[in-house]
Amino acid sequence: MEYAQHTDEYYMRLAIEQARLAWQAGEVPVGAILVREGQIIGSGFNSPITLNDPTAHAEVQALRAAGLAEHNYRLPHTTLYVTIEPCSMCAGALMHARVARVVYGAADPKTGVCGSVIDLFAEQRLNHHASVTSGVLAQECGQLMSDFFAMRRAEKAHADR
Repeated sequence: MEYAQHTDEYYMRLAIEQARLAWQAGEVPVGAILVREGQIIGSGFNSPITLNDPTAHAEVQALRAAGLAEHNYRLPHTTLYVTIEPCSMCAGALMHARVARVVYGAADPKTGVCGSVIDLFAEQRLNHHASVTSGVLAQECGQLMSDFFAMRRAEKAHADR
C-alpha cells in the first residue's frame, strides 16, 4: 500500500504539539503519536494528574487511543513517537502492544529505559524487541521540559514568599 512518507522530525513535531497540550492542562509536557503506514492511529499526552491515574502517561494514552481505533490491543507494524525517553511502565506497554519502533526526543537520565538507566528493548530475555531511535529533535523536546520545570520552580518560589 502506498502512503505518504514523512520524516521522523515531522511526527516528532506532532508529538511536541501533544506535549504542549499537556502543559496547557497543567501536566508534565510529554506527548506521543502512534503511526502505521503514514497514518496516525493514536495520540496522547501526559494526563495522570487530570485523570487521577498514574498510568496515564503520553505513550499509554496513545496506545489506548490506537487500540480503540483499531479494535485491537496488538498494534504491530507501528512506530511510536514520544518527546521523552519512555519509562519502564510505558516500555512494557509498548512491548505488549507489539509496537515495532520507538522514536524519542530527549533522554531521561532518571527513569528512561531505552538506554539511559537501562535498555529494556535490548534485554534478550524479553519476548519483544522494538527498534529504538533516540535524539530526534532532542534539544526542542528537552527545552520544553526544562522550561516547564523552571516555570514550576518560579511559581513555587513566588508562592513561598
